[in-house]
Parts: sequence; C-alpha cells; structure tokens
Amino acid sequence: MNGLRFGPAGCDEDYGGKVADIPEYLAGHGLDAFEVQCGHGVRMTKAGAEALRGSAERYGITLSVHAPYFISLTNPERLDGNIGYLRQSAALAGWLGARRIVVHTGSLMGLSREEALHLTGQSVKAVLDTAKAENWPDVLFCLETMGKINQMGTLEEVAELCGTDERLLPCVDFGHLYARSLGVFNGGGVFASALDTMESALGGRRARDCHIHFSRIAFSKGGESKHLTFDEGERMSAESMKTAASGLATAGGPDWAPLARLLRERGYRSTVICESRGTQTRDAVTMKRIYEEAGA
Repeated sequence: MNGLRFGPAGCDEDYGGKVADIPEYLAGHGLDAFEVQCGHGVRMTKAGAEALRGSAERYGITLSVHAPYFISLTNPERLDGNIGYLRQSAALAGWLGARRIVVHTGSLMGLSREEALHLTGQSVKAVLDTAKAENWPDVLFCLETMGKINQMGTLEEVAELCGTDERLLPCVDFGHLYARSLGVFNGGGVFASALDTMESALGGRRARDCHIHFSRIAFSKGGESKHLTFDEGERMSAESMKTAASGLATAGGPDWAPLARLLRERGYRSTVICESRGTQTRDAVTMKRIYEEAGA
C-alpha cells in the first residue's frame, strides 16, 4: 500500500443505513477504511460480517476490528476472559477479511508502571500462544496507546510490547497521547520525536505500517475526558490560545496538519481511523484532504 488509508470508527451521525452498506457510503466520500467497533462485545453475526466483507471488497474499503473495551491485559485474574474476547474478535476479523484488531491494555490497578508492563507482556504472550495453538485467523493485534494517566499504554510501553513479536503492531492514538500529556503532546517537533521512538524500537518498516487513531480530545487532570468533533476542537483551541500566556493552545488538540506532513514525508503506510464524536466520516475526509495537500 502506498500512502495512508482513511476512514471512520463505526457509523457516524449522518449515516442511517445498514452497516453492511456503509462501504458504498464511505467510498462516495473518497474514503477507503472502516473500523468495526466491538467496544461493548462482539455482536456481529457471521452472516452480517460476510455481507460487510463483500461490500467492502466491492468498494475498496479496508476493514479493521476494535476489540471489547473491557479487556484488561494488566490483570492476570482476567486472562481467560481476555483470551475469550480476543478469540471472538479474531473470529470476526476472519469473517470480515480484516487483518488488524485494536486492543486496549488496561489500567494500572495500583501497580507500578514496571509491574503493570511485565504483567501485560505475560498476558500478551499467553494470547499469542493460544492463537497459535488454536489456529486463529492470521491477524495483527494492534496494542493501543491510551488516554488516561492511570492506564498502561504510553508510546514507549506500547513500542516495547510490540517489539516482542511480529504479530503485534502499535495502534498510535495521537489524541490519547495528547490527553495523557495534558496537552503537551502536540506539534511537529513532538510528533517527529514520537515517530523516531517507534522507528527505533520496531524498525522503519514495521513503524511505517502502524495503525493510527486520531481525534480531537478534551482532557482533565487525569487525562482523557471526551472525544470532540474537529469543529469543537478548533473552538476549544482558539479559546485556549486567548487565555494562555504562552500563546499556545492547551486544549482541544492535537493538530493534524503537522502530523500529516510528517507521515507523508516519511512514507508511512498506515490505516488512519478518525474517532471524532459523531462526525468521524466528515472529519476523516478533512484529514485526507490535509494529507493530500501536504504533498502538493
């Protein structure tokens, strides 16, 4: 794949049709990716998945799956349940013809970051061992950077975990990293440093194939508060700049344009999923336009 693919996380507020028909809707907007949301459990039937797969293949839409939110890889007592949720997610991915499953890692549960990282690594290994033993569909598990400070999932933690096995790939959520840094993670220099970190840990090829989530996000003292639309993010950033002594916005970010330029310059081949709150399709269109203009 050359360049980036763009699409939304789930169906937006403007779409009123069947999930199986959304590829035609997305293709009509110039998009070419769609992430099936299973945050509250894997509920799509095999027949429904195969219908979506046929439509996606017809309209050139690449599919991915977001595994249930209640997976907690930091908690060894929930290992059997976590494996069960990921088994279901992998089966769905197989029906869909999807190669990527996005996975949350979980909270720290009062552990040190080092202890939580160790336990997460053990859980991930158990998942991969089970997937091999049971011959799950051939998928990549994309471990996601998380938005709250008390969660496992800094960029460095995710890169370290993904460096242990080729079946793991980072899902770099730039909005989450912005929120957990309380607005510091923003701008070309910061983004370039983050890409450097990932490329150093995984090598250029694997880093350039990473999965990406992006949205504007509001944060509080604990990190992520809520996802925003691009319009809401712009308004919050403008208000923040009015009150910040430095003249730099500290809310409503991060900014897509400098990241788009870097991804284009470095030849990234990622799937970029927009997670705006309700306007994810139209905002994905905006992101694609900005990305294409960066190469003009």
